Amino acid sequence: MSKTVLVTGGSGLLGREVLKAFERAGWKAVGTALTRTNPPSIVKLDLEDEDEIEKILEDVKPDVVVHSAANRFPDFCESSPPSAFAINSTATATLASQTFRRSIFLLYISTDYVFSGRPGEAPYYPSSPTHPPNVYGQTKRDGEIGVLRNTGGPADGNADASGQDGWDDGPAVLGAVLRVPLLYGSADKEKGESESAVHPLVTSVYKAQYIKADDGDAKIKMDDYAIRYPTCTEDVGRVCVDVSTLYLGERDTEADKRKFKQLPRILQFSSEQKYTKYEMCEALAEILGLPVDGLQRWDPSKEDEGKSEGDSQTARPYDCHLDTGALKELGINVNCLDFVAWWRRELRAFRH
Repeated sequence: MSKTVLVTGGSGLLGREVLKAFERAGWKAVGTALTRTNPPSIVKLDLEDEDEIEKILEDVKPDVVVHSAANRFPDFCESSPPSAFAINSTATATLASQTFRRSIFLLYISTDYVFSGRPGEAPYYPSSPTHPPNVYGQTKRDGEIGVLRNTGGPADGNADASGQDGWDDGPAVLGAVLRVPLLYGSADKEKGESESAVHPLVTSVYKAQYIKADDGDAKIKMDDYAIRYPTCTEDVGRVCVDVSTLYLGERDTEADKRKFKQLPRILQFSSEQKYTKYEMCEALAEILGLPVDGLQRWDPSKEDEGKSEGDSQTARPYDCHLDTGALKELGINVNCLDFVAWWRRELRAFRH
């Protein structure tokens, strides 16, 4: 009998790929959205309404919930903290309580922004102390705490499931966190480049072609300081399936049961390819066969260089590289699609 997954944020950049990955694996997959609904595959859910959460869990009866819905725009979170905490923290804790009550496994998608990202600290491990640099990171860290506490364990995730009532009849672990870095994937036609932090860089490369520095035009400043590890949503979707399958696995023997009691509750997934935003622009420009003369390397850590990229007031970390060792130990494939190859396909920029 096939399993059922409910994916919050199912109409979003990540949620769409998570749904596809589960469908390919033979699961019944249902997504939720607040506005961009498409029943029966994407149904309406207001995560700030506990009654709606209870109803959808009763209606769908999922074996797994992948919670990818979030207010994931750092600048918006910084400008409106109450709204950000309401969806990223409070609603997440409520969802965790409701899934735990029904013995549903909850996989919470978190972020590398729970770490400070100060120079010299990376790589970060699941057990590394968190110290978010901005409101977005704080809301996601609080969401992690809500999931871990409300699904039968302490807030740091360092406990097995042996103390959970009735664990023999359901998943040994009923809640886990999956931290991921900057994501890219195919954008929705309606939302366009606003869905992804990488798509706007393509636009910047095109805009740079109209910059005439010799005529006094100012170049487009692009961050060449902070290190990112752009990871494809297709890979994250696959990992969500693998984690869910493992954590719902059969437990026929006592040895199996002991193993499942010890499954980690905090996991991390990331590409190993590292870029600054300027270097991503260089890669995208090379794919398109365009120069980058209209772009200027910018180090936002140097105050005398002024601001750019929308004059954002949100603190960004320098390097939040996530260690993926916990997934490797579980036998889960952590290989990732190549950044340049994926974008060459996406931009249909094949050279003969």
